Amino acid sequence: MAYTVRDLVNYLETVAPPSYQESYDNAQLITGNPNAAVSSVLCTLDATEEVVAEAVRLGCNVIVAHHPIVFKGLKSLTGKNYVERTVIAAIKHDIAIYAIHTNLDHVRHGVNKKIADKIGLSHTRILQPKKQILSKLTTFVPHEHADAVLSALFDAGAGKIGEYAGCSFLATGTGTYTASAAANPHLGVREKPHREPETRIEVLLPSYLERKVLAALRKAHPYEEVAYFLHQLENENQEVGAGMVGELPEAMEERSFLLHLKKAMELQVIKHTALTGKPIKKVAVCGGAGIFLLSAAKSAGADIFITADIKYHEFFDAENQLIVCDIGHYESEIFTKELLKELLSQNFPNIALYLSKVVTNPITYL
Repeated sequence: MAYTVRDLVNYLETVAPPSYQESYDNAQLITGNPNAAVSSVLCTLDATEEVVAEAVRLGCNVIVAHHPIVFKGLKSLTGKNYVERTVIAAIKHDIAIYAIHTNLDHVRHGVNKKIADKIGLSHTRILQPKKQILSKLTTFVPHEHADAVLSALFDAGAGKIGEYAGCSFLATGTGTYTASAAANPHLGVREKPHREPETRIEVLLPSYLERKVLAALRKAHPYEEVAYFLHQLENENQEVGAGMVGELPEAMEERSFLLHLKKAMELQVIKHTALTGKPIKKVAVCGGAGIFLLSAAKSAGADIFITADIKYHEFFDAENQLIVCDIGHYESEIFTKELLKELLSQNFPNIALYLSKVVTNPITYL
């Protein structure tokens, strides 16, 4: 079966919806024709000139990267910097570049879960869940159509709470209406008041699915005019947010854990605050620059917080309550390319998938 670039993009955006990315981000298809057939895919942390050259050598016409090569608008394409040269090379060789960045950081089985798995954490949860990304739909259906409408809503993505699917609240009542002379009522008679026993249905849904769920509601509902309420919720979505916290199978002495971390994440160096003298059991992580989550890590009772890009004065904020580690931005996220390959292999088993061997880390250590 032949797949298009659009097929890959649509799948990846069900895994990590673009609406979950930060406002500064540019997670999307950056170069390439969405309708082009996919030959093979190169998975990478960064899309650089060297990575594009690697894709050409391997015969890949798609690069799936974590970091977007373009963050800001380009006003020219003259090759004056590495960003422009990378984009020019990709266009020249008909290579599509797709970036899946902070949206992949924010999903339950994304970047931070990969880090947690490498370290060996269990009982993981989102460290700082996002708010205002859930909606509640309330609608009213004749009793005999309630199951069909519920099924349509569930199929469209509503009714999922954590590890539970098919979640709803149902109540019974009486709906009233008077159809006009121009109406075509499913039940009742034109221009006469009608009362109908109805089921009240309430379901939660990710806000980005509102249009899809409403379309499913209208298609499955028997009424000509569908009554419903849609509300955005303040509730935290426990499946979406920044960072992750989990537990080791057994508590470890601090230095032993740091050596374990260095081996598991294949690190050359770890910058960290003073040891606290307490064993390590609960571990908080955030790939990339995550010091903004330090308070959340403390509140979660973490014994150690692992992230990157920490400034000098920010290390003081640990205040000996926990160990804070900076393992490097590249190092914290390098296994994301493995995650990308794993995700794509689940849905596109017939497409050749490659892990980039180019070391894109701009930092070297003496």
